[in-house]
Amino acid sequence: MMRLSVRRPGALVLMAALALGLRAAVARAQDSAPVRIGLTYAGGKPSVLVLPVNGPLGDSVRAILQRDLDYGDRVTVIGTESVVMDSASDGSRGQFNYPLYSRVGAAAMIQATLTETGLHVAVHDVSRQRVERVRDFALTAPPLSPAWRQQVHQASDAIEVWLTGSQGIAASRILYSSGGRIWQIDSDGANPTPLTPASPPALYPAWHPKASHIAYAVQTDDGTRIVIREMGSAGNASRTLTAPRGSVNTSPAFSQPDGETLLYAHGQESGTDIFAVPTFGHESPRRVTVSRGLDAVSPTVSPDGRRIVYVTNKSGGLALYIADADGTNAEVLAGGSFGDRSQRTDPSWSPDGRTIAFQAEMDGNTQIYTVGIRDLRIRQFTNQGRNEDPSWAPDSRHVVFTSNRSGSWQLWVLDTESNRVRQLTHAAAGAKAGAWSPRLTVP
Repeated sequence: MMRLSVRRPGALVLMAALALGLRAAVARAQDSAPVRIGLTYAGGKPSVLVLPVNGPLGDSVRAILQRDLDYGDRVTVIGTESVVMDSASDGSRGQFNYPLYSRVGAAAMIQATLTETGLHVAVHDVSRQRVERVRDFALTAPPLSPAWRQQVHQASDAIEVWLTGSQGIAASRILYSSGGRIWQIDSDGANPTPLTPASPPALYPAWHPKASHIAYAVQTDDGTRIVIREMGSAGNASRTLTAPRGSVNTSPAFSQPDGETLLYAHGQESGTDIFAVPTFGHESPRRVTVSRGLDAVSPTVSPDGRRIVYVTNKSGGLALYIADADGTNAEVLAGGSFGDRSQRTDPSWSPDGRTIAFQAEMDGNTQIYTVGIRDLRIRQFTNQGRNEDPSWAPDSRHVVFTSNRSGSWQLWVLDTESNRVRQLTHAAAGAKAGAWSPRLTVP
């Protein structure tokens, strides 16, 4: 008789579910496809059990699904340390040991099966003892390639919708600067990939809202220039915005929701202002702010494209201002809430339009804060080390930021509801200036 190891909440005994049993249960679920499973569970987050996956790639698929659901922070993934066969489950008759799943704390059970064409997923409601959702996901990319992993991430996000009603963020990536190059990395920290050469140095990356392009700044002998680069095309076509010799052009941000305009900070000896230029045209830049010898930098655009938030020193210290998209009707956003010596910089507008994340320097350290657009409520989220460069995930719940808490500058991910943090990068040259993509679609 095999001993069962038990841990908190629902720790873990796992029955190796039988594929024949799944198929029989799935057949009963094909006629019903609700948007969300009405899980029954006692408070907190629902606990989910992901059963082993068949085939030589099964362990990889299961690990990705478990990690994605865990990092989404909306469910508790029940870990397993032992796998047992339960004689009470008769796969040939489509029976599963739901009482066992319930005893280990599972509200839902995920059964994934690799097929010749992709991944077949069934979600069981343990309380109702039935299959609630079924779907086939194509896995057309080479196994274990970045595109293949993104296709599995898309399955994870669909599962999260079924379980919670909220779409996950697994199928997304983060841009960042490391060693003078722009890199991208999967949302779970896998596949760090350089996108630009080591020279000239590149920094301040930004995503187009459709993820079709990125923008970043490069340092040249003639000054700092903005580059717009197409993603996924042969040769990754790019163009560099023209600018006066010796000028500094940084902090690009695409307009929302169409990305037809690129905003950036253009600086000369007379000061720095925000300018706008068509993303795909060749018209001359248009001035958005008029700082009159002062500075305005780091624009971020509201999801509806109607307003911007940026950083300026027009009131003394660095502060966040909010204005119409053309720069008019500018006013201080939450000014004076931190004291006269504070510095508020690097704003990021959440995709749901409700919140601005930013960094504020207090007593020599920078920390991550948010401010509500409507209620102006301010919340502090970090207090360990220095923390900078916040950027929202597409779910308006998670934030990627830069921190030196591990001894070097790396990217970390914060869940703004639970305050959970996890390290995203482990770059030898350090990592800074993370920019979270919109949700990605891989054919």
